This record gives sequence, C-alpha cells and structure tokens, in this order.
Amino acid sequence: MSRRTPWADALDPDAVLPEYPRPQLARDSHLNLNGWWDHAFTADDRRPADWDGRILVPFSPEAELSGVGRQLQPGEHLWYRRMVRLPEGFLVGRALLHFGAVDQRCRVFVDGVEVGAHEGGYLPFSIDVTEALADGAEHELTVDVVDPSDTSYHSRGKQALKRGGIWYTAQSGIWQTVWMESVPELHVRELVLRPRLDDGTIEVVVEASGHVADDATVDSADAAADAAAPLATVIVRADGREIARTEGPAGRTLIVPVPDARRWSPDDPFLHDVEVRLGDDVVQSYVGMRSVGVAPDAFGRPRLLLNGEPVFHAAVLDQGYWPDGLYTPPSDEAMLHDLRSMKDLGFNAVRKHIKIEPQRWYHHCDRLGLLVWQDMVNGGRRYDPAVITLPVKLPLRLDDRRHRRFGRQDAAGRAEFTAELETTVRLLRNSPSVVVWVPFNEGWGQFDALDAVERVRAIDPDRVIDHASGWHDQRGGDLESLHVYFRRLKPKRRWGRDGRAVVVSEYGGYSLRLPGHEFGPREFGYRRYRSIDALTDGFVGLHRDEVLPAIGAGLSGIVYTQLSDVEDELNGLLTADRTVVKVDADRVRGAIGELFAEFDAVTGAGAASPAEAHPATSDARA
Repeated sequence: MSRRTPWADALDPDAVLPEYPRPQLARDSHLNLNGWWDHAFTADDRRPADWDGRILVPFSPEAELSGVGRQLQPGEHLWYRRMVRLPEGFLVGRALLHFGAVDQRCRVFVDGVEVGAHEGGYLPFSIDVTEALADGAEHELTVDVVDPSDTSYHSRGKQALKRGGIWYTAQSGIWQTVWMESVPELHVRELVLRPRLDDGTIEVVVEASGHVADDATVDSADAAADAAAPLATVIVRADGREIARTEGPAGRTLIVPVPDARRWSPDDPFLHDVEVRLGDDVVQSYVGMRSVGVAPDAFGRPRLLLNGEPVFHAAVLDQGYWPDGLYTPPSDEAMLHDLRSMKDLGFNAVRKHIKIEPQRWYHHCDRLGLLVWQDMVNGGRRYDPAVITLPVKLPLRLDDRRHRRFGRQDAAGRAEFTAELETTVRLLRNSPSVVVWVPFNEGWGQFDALDAVERVRAIDPDRVIDHASGWHDQRGGDLESLHVYFRRLKPKRRWGRDGRAVVVSEYGGYSLRLPGHEFGPREFGYRRYRSIDALTDGFVGLHRDEVLPAIGAGLSGIVYTQLSDVEDELNGLLTADRTVVKVDADRVRGAIGELFAEFDAVTGAGAASPAEAHPATSDARA
C-alpha cells in the first residue's frame, strides 16, 4: 500500500530539492544536477548497452518518487546516466562534482573514463572533474552503484531486504542531492568552527586546498611554513553587523574574540554569521555560541548542561523515513514540517536514529533550535537475537570486545565503521544543534565502544557521548542510557554515582492505527490504543506517573519513540504521510511542560520553557 505525503503531489521534476545543499560552507557557485536521469540494472559491472528508462534523482529506485519501483539486489549493478555541460562563465578554477550520499559503493565516469569512486552509503563525497568538463562541451556522466544491503558487514542502518517490524524497506543508489560548484585554485577545503563560550572566543581553522599546493602547510609547525601559508580572513557578524575580524595563516587555529556573545539555545537559536576569505575564495557559514556537557547540579546529581546550566532534554526519536521517498524527503519544506512538529508538541530535542541526514536538515535544527542526538549508522553481520532483543525484557550486559557475538567478526568492517564514525563527527561538528554523539544502539554491530568514545573525544572534545544506547553498557561515555519499553521506569538509588548523567534514550512507542494512513495489515508498537483520545491519555499518564517522578532521582533526558509511523511501526506521534497528528497537541505540550518545570524545581535551574522560543529569530534563515 502506498501512502504519499502532501509534498509528493507538488514535486516538480525540473526542480527537485533545488536548495543550496551545504549551508555550513556556502559559496555563490551552485549547479544542481537532480532531476531525470537514465537508469539500468545489470548483472555485472559492464556498462549497459540499453537503458531501462528514467529515474528521478535523488530518489532511490525502490522509492515511489523515483518512478522506478524496483529493488536493487546484492550482486546487481544500478547504472545512472545524464548529460552535463558547464554553463558559460561557471568555471573559475576547478570544477567539483558533489554527491550528498550514494548507497552503498559507486564508481563515477565522464565519457566512459572513471574519474572517482566512493564506499559508504551515508556520507558526502566530491570529485574534481575539471579536466573532464572544462572545454564547455556536453559530456556524459554515468554512475555505477552496487549495494549488498544487509547481506554484508557494511553500514546499513535499519534497511532490510526482508523488511518487517522495526526493520524497513531497503533502498539503494543516489539518495541525496547531486550538484556541482566551481572554486578558485586556492580555496577553502574545510572549515572548523569551535565556539569557546567560557573564553568569549571562536576557534577557527581554515583548511586550504589548491590544485598545486594541496596541504602543503596545514600541519607544519615551523615559522617558515606559516609565513608561506596563504592568509585567511575571518569575519564574524551579528544581525548583519560586523563584530569581529581576524587574519592568519590557513591551517592554523585562529582565535576570534566575540565578547558578550548572544548565546544559542532552543529558546533563542541565535546564529552568528561567519565569512571566510582565502585568496579569491569567499565562503559563508555560521556559528552558535553555546557549550554542552555533563556536571553535577546544585544538589550533586549529574545533569546535562547547556551554556553551563542544567537543561532537560525532551527528545523525539526520528527515523528519517518517508513513505514516498524512503531515505529522501520529498522537499525541503517536508523536512521543516517534521522539525516544526516536534517543537510544536513541546519537545526541545531530537534523536536522529541510525541515519545521517542531508546537511540542510542540521541547518534547520540549528536555526529552529532543536538539540540533536546524532546516531552513527550500524553495520556488521547478522545480529544474534539473544544479543539485540533479549535485553528488552531481561537485564543483560555483554563485553563488546567479543566481536563475533555482536556480528563484528570482520576486521575490514570494524575499520570501515571506525573511519565512518570519525568522518561523521568531522562532517557535523560545526552544527551547534548537534550536542550528543551516539556511536552504538542496542548492540547492533557494537564493538569496542570505549575505544569509540576516545576516538570521538579526540576529534570533538566539546560534546556529550552516549556510547551504548539501550544496553550492553561498557561503563563509558557521559551517559547511562536506558531503553524502557516492557516495564515501568523505576529510579535507582545508584543513578549518577559513576558521574554519568542518566537518560532514557528510548521509551514509549505507543501505537494507534488510523484507517487510510497505515502501510499494511501489521501493527508494531509497544502498547496499542484505538483512538486519539486514548493514545493521548496513555502518553500523558506515562509522563506524569513514570517520567516526572524520575527527574528528581537524576533523570536528565528522554527520547520518546517516535516522531512518525514507519511501515509496520504505527507508534508515531504523526502518521507516516504526515497529515494527521495522532495525539492532542495541547495536552502533550502540557505534559512535556510539566517535565521542564519539575526539572527546574529539582535542579535549581531557571531556564525558560521551549514554548517561549523566538519565532522571528528561529525562522530568519532559509
């Protein structure tokens, strides 16, 4: 059964997700390559002689919006083809071809010549195609994709070739925006922005890249190298007014003073604009002046902190699946709808579950004011039900150095996950909304979680780490992270004694089937209700009877399952097509508001509730 979202009917094939895809490092050069491409399925890696028809990029062939409706099987190849010509005046130095994400491995060709390749289905990559396209003529761009899905150890998230229950329809191929930009020979390759709230400064590293001298001075420690490095200028603005400016060598940490900075928070998601100039290259970005961490409250209980003050995280679990686009939202407005829905229901946080979203999603969280818990994407071989399912009802903690037990017997798979973990942190660390990293969930492909903590901490020492969400706690990270579904939430006297804050990182999952909005005959949820009023009663009762009393015992955050229905899972606050809110919004807001009030009372905090956010500020950026 197909259930389309309202944005599907408004989709323009000639303007699919046309917005600039990388707001955290923006230039005025942008050529969008989404739209109709040719596609073909083949049994091997030989270029197809004939093409099967059109596919609407960036929707996967398994998604209804792609116009294809076919599953790419392990061992098959999915080919894409379109013609590309650089517009007159577009090329100013180098031409870069960007893919937001391609699941799972791909090779890229121009006129039949391979120009690049990539492995990993969730992370962006770029290819320099200057020599191939610089003549201004029309050229053939082709992409060859393979995806073993859940038959190998690669990161796959909740995709399953045999979907059902908590495992969803597998998708493949190009699923994020394809685009091009032109950059000068000397340009900003990467920008690292680190707000230092206690010091009233921003640490900025401008990584320079040039066609001739790439990385020549980035890591050099001597003065001669600094003198030879290109100079970068960093300008910080607030409400369009310049408040700070610093110049220094690329590759070095530059300190930009921002005295009396307006602090970023869910109540006031203010963003300082950042402009960087490197030679002829000019890029735009932004920074949120905020700090996060874990420390004792006034009564000695470890709490999550924001800007040095205890803050309660009331989050929703968000799978990022769409009934018509699978991994790919049908529009930018559709993404915004989900995030605004969470805030409208009173939540101040979202846990992005087992998926890395397009960079615009994080940009919207930055400007709307949502605290983001970012999961890493799980991989590994087939999971043992005794490892991943039994702990739902019975206490079980396994040592995750037993790799085979967790489906992590492949050294190559462990190395691949570790590399993707580090790349994900580097990709998203400039977003102020991202406040918690979650390397592992419920033992799915978990291994060496304590090592993962150290790796993340080395790259990003400023965020909270939930090293093992749910179970198989290795006694590390910053959080004791519980999943509570089939039993009552009961506070423990030992909470917080190890210095970690206590969170319930999944709970609830109450389901309601609404005729005309369901995926099929199955209904997966942890408690079933038969009306909106009954579901609302259950939601309010759960929070008043179980969650609220636990706050005084040390509970610092919650993640309710979940934002929307997904296939068999009918436990969303919204229907899968996003047309019906399945609870009484006013009563849900009231219940969540009671949690914030209780947290303030038992911690001595005085933060305003999320309902008092500043809409003029939060919607100021598009």
